[in-house]
Amino acid sequence: MKHNLKITFLILAMFLVTQFIGLYVINHYSIQDNPLPYGMGTPEIENNSDFYTYFPSIIIAFIFAIVLLILLTKFHLGFVLKLWFFVVVLIALGIFFTSFFPNQNQEYIPYIVLALAIPLAIFKVYKRNLFVHNLTELVIYPSISVVFVALLNFWTVIILLILICLYDMWAVWHSGVMQKMAKYQINELKIFSGFFIPYISQKVRMGLRKLSKSELKNKKVKANVAILGGGDVIFPIITAGVIWLTKTISLPFGLFPKFVFTGGLGPAIFVIIGAALGLSYLLFFAEKKKFYPAMPFITAGIFIGLITGAIILG
Repeated sequence: MKHNLKITFLILAMFLVTQFIGLYVINHYSIQDNPLPYGMGTPEIENNSDFYTYFPSIIIAFIFAIVLLILLTKFHLGFVLKLWFFVVVLIALGIFFTSFFPNQNQEYIPYIVLALAIPLAIFKVYKRNLFVHNLTELVIYPSISVVFVALLNFWTVIILLILICLYDMWAVWHSGVMQKMAKYQINELKIFSGFFIPYISQKVRMGLRKLSKSELKNKKVKANVAILGGGDVIFPIITAGVIWLTKTISLPFGLFPKFVFTGGLGPAIFVIIGAALGLSYLLFFAEKKKFYPAMPFITAGIFIGLITGAIILG
């Protein structure tokens, strides 16, 4: 097991809470068709061919963001990265808080909620408050995901998951770029894009209890850290949102012509359950002090959830 039971269940709980917050945000903006604030409206999709038109642009945008992040990390341009994080966090929080208000007077509400979003973004990015960091992580990824949900359909989100899995495996097992970026964010920038939970092992805790107060003052303790990257959180939300918006889909190339997949809230929940089970498998069976790409496990769980949901829900 990669972490102790308490930390493992905490990570899983935060993951699940974020997924269901994602469903709430997607329901508000995509299902109920409320406009996104800050001029972030998505283009109208009239037919399936439009999805395949926008899909290359999404892939290019992801590649550009990853390359930019790698370059900023390599050249230690921390102030740019922090500003980037701050802007993204601020907009995401604004999208989330705006969803609590009725559709009336939406031209004013997104800017009024910034009074709450700005202090949270400052504490998260520039003050390194762990409670604020993890609390805001719960709502940031649901808010970002709603931007992409409208631009993807069933098959494009499946292709996206496969591509992200391949990148994740390359970045962790082959190049090590994921570890380098994570260490740079945590050690140099004092921020991290994902869940971040430092904790002390039971063995160290028992040793500290034997020390006097004077000894504790000068004692340096090495803490363990449980992390889950933002990408591992957001892609299951995007997938669940796309499945919720999917009406019907048949298998390609005429395979099993009588089989027709119907989307909706039920299959979307099966996606979330499958993703959580995939993450659970990784957390329970991974070895300590080893890095693993989470997306292959989460994606496998998503596919199992989709198939199980299709069988159970018909």
